[in-house]
Amino acid sequence: MFGSFKYSMQRNFAMTDLGKMRCFLGVEVKQCDEGIFISQCKYSTEILERFGIENCNMVGNPIVTRRKLVKDENVRATDASKYKQMVGCLMHLLATRPDLEYSVCLVSRYMERATEMHLAAIKRILRYLKGTVGYGILYKKEEEVKLTCWSDSDYAGDFDDRKSTSGYVFMIGDNAIAWSSKKQPIVNLSTTEAEYVAAASCSCQGIWLRRILHHLNEDQKEVTTIHCDNSSSIKLSKNPVMHGRCKHIDVRFHFLRDLAKDGIIELKHCNSQDQLADIMTKPLKLEAFCKLRSKLGIVDSLNESN
Repeated sequence: MFGSFKYSMQRNFAMTDLGKMRCFLGVEVKQCDEGIFISQCKYSTEILERFGIENCNMVGNPIVTRRKLVKDENVRATDASKYKQMVGCLMHLLATRPDLEYSVCLVSRYMERATEMHLAAIKRILRYLKGTVGYGILYKKEEEVKLTCWSDSDYAGDFDDRKSTSGYVFMIGDNAIAWSSKKQPIVNLSTTEAEYVAAASCSCQGIWLRRILHHLNEDQKEVTTIHCDNSSSIKLSKNPVMHGRCKHIDVRFHFLRDLAKDGIIELKHCNSQDQLADIMTKPLKLEAFCKLRSKLGIVDSLNESN
């Protein structure tokens, strides 16, 4: 496929073959026998130097466990321009750092009026980045291209509007290919509803990824499994008799039932300890954070060859 594409481009345009890709839009690529390693080591270093904290102390995780950020109109606001620059730089870093997804998306909610509390949170992210500059994702070779997903939510995690956070991670084998952490558009009345809405949003991404794989001649003939740690939301996706308990849920989320009925999507229960999407929805203790970070395929480039 790649050979024919390269030939067709060279036939119509003046091009030079530079060999294997090493860098693309700030993303560094290393190709080896073990797989493909992508990172943004140079960009991470530039971020730390730009904001003058290249010599800061390092921390083990990007956000304090059980730390809750809130809006406070009674506290003086910080420099909005600098805060937005920090958030913007970290947003670009999420292309290769899913371990930063939740924390960066959390601090981005307060760009309108950031205070010292929010500035301290984003500085902690940068201190975590200082100790993980060389981290990136190692994509190992897989015999079978099988798409699976983990979906999770943090019920009423936002103290300002009581909305929940949806998070998902899509994997092919042991390789993370898509991830997200996003505040839900509605206020949920139960944990079951929050998990159901998160799974429905995850299904949209799953359908899109199945179509992408189809164009790459990697058809997903089997059902795509979404791992969820809430049994009630799984039952809700299969049993329409439970409609009376969820009739207030927006109709656009109920298409999940049709996908499950048609054998395209299947919700499967998993233990909370094995829920990969936890890292996308809430602050975690250091041990749990490092465990999930490793499962996402995030490794240190300095130790990759060891």
